[in-house]
Amino acid sequence: MEQKKILKQILDFNQATFNNSFNAVVMMQEQFERVAKTAFTQATWLPEEGRKAVDAWVGNYKAGRDQFKTYVDDSYAKVEKILGA
Repeated sequence: MEQKKILKQILDFNQATFNNSFNAVVMMQEQFERVAKTAFTQATWLPEEGRKAVDAWVGNYKAGRDQFKTYVDDSYAKVEKILGA
């Protein structure tokens, strides 16, 4: 019984570490996005198609990032179910 408790604590610590790291990366990416948008709005040399391409790229990146987070969260839930925690 003690082994399950230890494994659950390890899993919780690992999940909390992942969540904190992921949130830090998200904050950095959002800050960069704000800086880039400011630079792009001031860049008169950048055509509208280029701005749309960058916006599409950012949208796809966010969707992929969110999907990755969902996969990781689902994996943690499956491990908890397997452990019976």
